[in-house]
Amino acid sequence: MDDLKFGTRNKRGDWTPNEPAKTAPLFVFPPRPLAVLKWLPHYFFPYNALFFLSAWAWWLWVVPDTETMRRLAWGWVLWLLAVNAVAVFLWYFAFELRLYIRRAQGTRFKYNARFPADTPSDVFWFRSQNLDNMLRALLSGVPIWTGLQVLVLWAYANSIGNWLSWADHPLWLAVLCLLVPIIHETHFFLIHRLIHTPLLYKWVHSVHHNSVNPSPWSSLSMHPVEHLLYFAPILYHLVIPSNPVAALFQLHLAGFGAVPGHVGFDRIELGEDIAIESHAYIHYLHHKYFEVNYGDGLIPFDRWLGTFHDGSKEAEARMQERYRRKVARLNARRAATAPDTAS
Repeated sequence: MDDLKFGTRNKRGDWTPNEPAKTAPLFVFPPRPLAVLKWLPHYFFPYNALFFLSAWAWWLWVVPDTETMRRLAWGWVLWLLAVNAVAVFLWYFAFELRLYIRRAQGTRFKYNARFPADTPSDVFWFRSQNLDNMLRALLSGVPIWTGLQVLVLWAYANSIGNWLSWADHPLWLAVLCLLVPIIHETHFFLIHRLIHTPLLYKWVHSVHHNSVNPSPWSSLSMHPVEHLLYFAPILYHLVIPSNPVAALFQLHLAGFGAVPGHVGFDRIELGEDIAIESHAYIHYLHHKYFEVNYGDGLIPFDRWLGTFHDGSKEAEARMQERYRRKVARLNARRAATAPDTAS
């Protein structure tokens, strides 16, 4: 595909889409029903529908029977850990292999023209972003993912929580599954702002931001504390009336759904004239500029709070002005607290 029909490339080879990033037409006033109807297919396909189906697949073919899960035992816990690890490896590696190892698209639709493997850095284990990111995902991310999954399934098997059946409550559970991405977005925005506070950023979130030029494995390259916070939304299903499939969907949306936002390409080519949009641009800009786009755009939190960056020159100017005011406040504070040496 000719990516220059959809964007521009600068002298460094970095690609930028022609259209500024947009947030979903939800939670806007006045309401825009036609825009919502036009946008709805993007809400379902391909990612949310895929992760909902994967949650059903886990429930049908991976999760043990209720009687087994009533007791915590190494057998079924290690089984879930193994399946999750294999699934994560295959899903993440599929993107990594095509886009970053074989480089089948070259730099078409790639925001940052450089490939992480070409720029070793001491901030990563073994000076390799790809190896560092993969090891952090598999050694910390998957075990914490599995631990929370085991806890919720054990609670379900022991009737801890308000669990509903699809046969008795199909309407509410369907609505709940529609709300799962909104729950994820809200939780993600709140914990993301939290871990951008100076202390937590230094000791926790900076691990994730080492990947300024993110690639698929960067998705789950986090400090264990961030992994715990990131996967925590599954615990909401112990409180709200829910079903194990909805809880698994919540987990899969976080675990598998992180990849599109970190893939580093605006579109993933499937053929000569066919490509799937990654919806990665908003989060790519967060990795690039750090203090913008704390959410992914499903809910316009960043627009409401003045931290949205759509990639345009106007947004760049607003961001620089916000930085200037921040520096001015810090300098004024330092001046006010500095000892008076005039005497």
